[in-house]
Amino acid sequence: MTSANLWRGKRPILLASKSAARRALLVAAGIPFEAIAAEIDERGLETRLREEAAGTTAAHLARAKALVVAAANPDRLVVGADQVLALDGETFAKPGNLSEAKAQLECLSGRSHVLHSAVAVARAAQVLFETADSATLTCRVLSADFIERYLAAVGERALDSVGAYQIEALGIQLFERIEGDQTTILGLPLLPLLAFLRREGSLVG
Repeated sequence: MTSANLWRGKRPILLASKSAARRALLVAAGIPFEAIAAEIDERGLETRLREEAAGTTAAHLARAKALVVAAANPDRLVVGADQVLALDGETFAKPGNLSEAKAQLECLSGRSHVLHSAVAVARAAQVLFETADSATLTCRVLSADFIERYLAAVGERALDSVGAYQIEALGIQLFERIEGDQTTILGLPLLPLLAFLRREGSLVG
């Protein structure tokens, strides 16, 4: 049985994200999709939601991404997702440049943090499904030399995720312990999303 035999949807879903990790997860799961960047003011939303819990912020952002793409494509099923990193009451967004990435890694060094990931599915102006999950990650103590070498190796890819790490690649070297679902860490809680798609009828049950 090929992945095509498992998909019942008339058209691919729209992924409201250009994240390479999220795209790879959907490809591996056999979910046909088209990726469209969601044009929202993420930093502005994060600022307005700064008093909210990190998981709530991630959920708001995922919902906003799904709805803005669904508004322009009202006949399509749209998936939005987002992540927020929380450390001792402080939240982190994606670093804007390599200097910010370095500062984030220095802050995470030798400490445990919680990564909150949320996913929302929308059609037209209606959110059909949303959920959030979290994972706890403990960074080993990172030397200044390691951080410099790590950022030189990954380059601009460090700006693609909160915490400046890519756990599916060299970023795994940052950690000494990880507790949580891999797809949550990669930014798309996949098991609940697949369960929804089966209930909705797009996937074979």
